[in-house]
Amino acid sequence: MLRSIKHTAGIAAALTAAALLVAAPAGAQVPEAATHALHTRSNATTASGNNLAYGGGNIVTSPKIYIVYWGNQWGTGSTVTNDPSGEAALQLSFFQHAYGSGDTWSNSVTQYCQGVAVGTTQCGSSGTHVGHPTGNPVAGTWLDSSVKAPSKPGQTAIAAEAQKAAAHFGVSGDNVQIIVDAPHGVVPQGFKTQYCAWHDHTTVNGADLPYTNMPYVPDAGAGCGANFVATSGGVNGATEGVTIVGGHEYAETVTDPAPSSGWVDGGGAENGDKCAWVSSGQGASAIVSMNGADFAVQSLWSNNFNSNAGGCAISYTSATNQH
Repeated sequence: MLRSIKHTAGIAAALTAAALLVAAPAGAQVPEAATHALHTRSNATTASGNNLAYGGGNIVTSPKIYIVYWGNQWGTGSTVTNDPSGEAALQLSFFQHAYGSGDTWSNSVTQYCQGVAVGTTQCGSSGTHVGHPTGNPVAGTWLDSSVKAPSKPGQTAIAAEAQKAAAHFGVSGDNVQIIVDAPHGVVPQGFKTQYCAWHDHTTVNGADLPYTNMPYVPDAGAGCGANFVATSGGVNGATEGVTIVGGHEYAETVTDPAPSSGWVDGGGAENGDKCAWVSSGQGASAIVSMNGADFAVQSLWSNNFNSNAGGCAISYTSATNQH
């Protein structure tokens, strides 16, 4: 989950949701402890150094992304017409380019696996590994204009919309990621003050269903990534947070679809949390090319970086070729 962060030596990572219970504003609904959020840049802590360890749960072996644009605030009928910052098109393009050898950014997730002993930190060739798509992983989009998204939805409403979308697409299971996109002006409880987005899981017809609460990130400005990386390649600084935040949640979902039963460190941080909002030095957020298009992304924690000592990597071709 992506939340605001205070910089400490240029590196910060998200707090767990449970740690936010004490600091929550009066009346705010904080995501449950099982949920993982990306903290805002003013609400984060320094990353711990220990590697991720396997918790015994499932990982995602064949990622498929489904996006639901929640509410008629996005537009009527089936076409998104109200998107002042262009979030929907940018988000879709980003995920459509996250595949194959042209995407070395997210490839580090493939080192993590399931089917090994609890506490494992290096899979090697053992177990079944997280999948890296060979083609466009976006399997469907849907404008749910049959309802108006609530102005300040809580976790229960967001989970219900994810279930509704899963029924629309006819999908379930850990290989599915439902992204619930809130429209401009809607402020899910805790957004902007505590977090930028979060992911969790629910169930549909008895099967697991990973989902992401994706608020309208440009509404949060610099607190959720606007102008965080020096722009290049035609990237718009004002919307950098869309891909920084979206990429964070995707990488965490495929390695820990049912938080925190997958890969987390001793403090409960996932691979995105440990490298969130790094502004300089090793693992600094950057503009990367993915299959011919440029996007702003953060780095991801790699257990096998630096001879298995671990660290934040922005590009990963193999355990011996990453930086």
